[in-house]
Amino acid sequence: MTDFEDRKSYAKGGLQDVDKGDILGFLRHWLEEAKASDPGDYNAMTLSTVGSDGHPNARIVLLRSLEPTEAGWAVAFYTNYHSVKGLELTEHPHAAATFFWSTLERQLRIRGQVKQMSPSDSDRYFASRPRESQIGAWASAQSQEVKGRQDLEAAWDEQNRRHPGEVPRPPHWGGFLLSIEQIEFWQGRPGRMHDRISARLNSGEWILTRLQP
Repeated sequence: MTDFEDRKSYAKGGLQDVDKGDILGFLRHWLEEAKASDPGDYNAMTLSTVGSDGHPNARIVLLRSLEPTEAGWAVAFYTNYHSVKGLELTEHPHAAATFFWSTLERQLRIRGQVKQMSPSDSDRYFASRPRESQIGAWASAQSQEVKGRQDLEAAWDEQNRRHPGEVPRPPHWGGFLLSIEQIEFWQGRPGRMHDRISARLNSGEWILTRLQP
């Protein structure tokens, strides 16, 4: 057995009451503080989905924007629709996203329904990506087996030749919107007596609850 007994004492601050009338503003504030603290990885989130076998699946993706929806707001991210996560989200359109900012001793959890972004919005974001990433979206059959690295590089070279100028968005690549229906703000505290405030959207109103650590 391998033990991992390292322990950390969380002591960088507390979490007082959150204004239920400005949940989005509080979320933005946390994201801005995370960006200032860790500009390289502040928008990395663990996206959890459910497979057809009923088992959970998780991986890191990047938050790209907060988008307004008819019901409120959503977290936007992009992927290959034919990838494992793309297929799982299509079959079971619910997901959870988790952020952890160790420098701030904070965790943020979001849950909600998922739907594909409009083609025009996906086109707009795809056009902003570096050319190398645009070509990669064409070259990679994401989540499929590949014999070796050389096959990936050969596929990239082939797609680079096929698209010498402007690169269009592949029809199998685009954005997803994860509606913010539940959100939990977690702030580490000494003695593992952490602050946890949960917000749940109910008929357009946020219901706030302080949870035990």
